[in-house]
Amino acid sequence: MIDMQNKLFDNFDAIIITSPTNRFYFSQIKTSFGVLLLLKDKKYYFTDFRYAIETKNNSEGIEIIITNPTDLYSDVKKILSDNLVKTVGYEETDLTVSNFNAIKKELSEFKLKSVGEEIDELRIIKSDAEINKIKKAQRITEQALEKALQTIKLGVTERELSAEITYQLLLAGADGNAFDNIVAFGENSAECHHTVSDRKLEKGDIVLIDIGAKYQNYCSDMTRTFCYGEPPKKLIELYDLVKSAQVYVLKHIKAGMTGSELDTLAREFFKANGYEQEFGHSLGHGVGIKIHEKPNLSRTYSQPLPENAVVTVEPGLYIENFGGVRIEDMVVIKKDGIENLTNYPKTLII
Repeated sequence: MIDMQNKLFDNFDAIIITSPTNRFYFSQIKTSFGVLLLLKDKKYYFTDFRYAIETKNNSEGIEIIITNPTDLYSDVKKILSDNLVKTVGYEETDLTVSNFNAIKKELSEFKLKSVGEEIDELRIIKSDAEINKIKKAQRITEQALEKALQTIKLGVTERELSAEITYQLLLAGADGNAFDNIVAFGENSAECHHTVSDRKLEKGDIVLIDIGAKYQNYCSDMTRTFCYGEPPKKLIELYDLVKSAQVYVLKHIKAGMTGSELDTLAREFFKANGYEQEFGHSLGHGVGIKIHEKPNLSRTYSQPLPENAVVTVEPGLYIENFGGVRIEDMVVIKKDGIENLTNYPKTLII
C-alpha cells in the first residue's frame, strides 16, 4: 500500500487533500474542518481549535497545525514554500467551487494539477486491515437484522422496523448506519431505493431490507428479501430467479474481469428467463469508507477489477404494483474467485 501511495508523487511534489473521506483515508483522523497536506515523506494536518487535543493524541507520524478558515491556505502555502514545492495536486472530484477558488488565489505561485481520479483508483484495493473492518461491519449488520426480525409482527410499520434495525446496529457495536435503511413492505419493494413510510405490515407482504453498518469508518451493505407468511407463486418465481442469478455471477467473478462483463452476465441471465426490463440498476458497487465507491459492476465500467477490491453483488427484479426482490452480498475479489463476506442465510419466508 505504501508503494502505491508513493506512486502518487510521480507527478506531484505535494497533494492537498480536502475531502473528509480522503483526509481520513490518508491520516485516520476524522474532523469536520481540515486539510491534509501530503508530501512524499511528510504529512501535515491543518484543523481548528475544536480538534486540537483529539488530533494531537491520535496523529502518529503527522504534524498537526492549528489554524482557522481565514488563514488555512496561507498556512498551507508556508509549508509548501518551506519544502520548495513546485507542483501541487488537488482533488477535483470532491472540491467545491469556493474551495477551489481559495486554493487558486492563495497558491497561485504553484503549478496546480488534478489528482482526484488517481486517489479514487488507489482506494479500490483494500488492505487486510480495511477488509477486517468491513468484515466486522458486516457481522454487526447480520446480528442486527437477526435481532430485529425477531420483533416483526402484523401491523408493524416500515418506520418502526427501520428504527429497530438501527437500534440493534448500535447495540451490536456500529458507529452508526452506513446509509439510510431501506425497509419496504409489499408493493413498496418495487421501488429500488424506497424511503421508509408508515405502511403497515400485512400477511403475505414482501419485506425487502437493505441495510449496512459503519464500523471504525468502514461500511457494510446487505439486502435480503422475505415474505411475511405464505408467499404467492409469482414471488417464489422472482425470488428463485434472483437467487440463481446471484449464484451464477458469484461463480464467475475473479480478478481481471471488468465490471461491465459481470453486469452483463446478470442481465443476460434475466433476459434468458424472460425478465429483461425488470432489472434496471447496476449489478453492484465498491464499498469502503464510502458506501458507494469504485469499482462499479455496471454497463459502463470497463476497467479490470483488481484483487482485494470489495464489491456488492445485488441482482434484483422489480414489478410495479406487485413488488421487488433483491439479494445482496458483499465480496472480496480474489485472483481466481471471491471471498464472500456475507454469512446471512437466503430464505424467503420469515
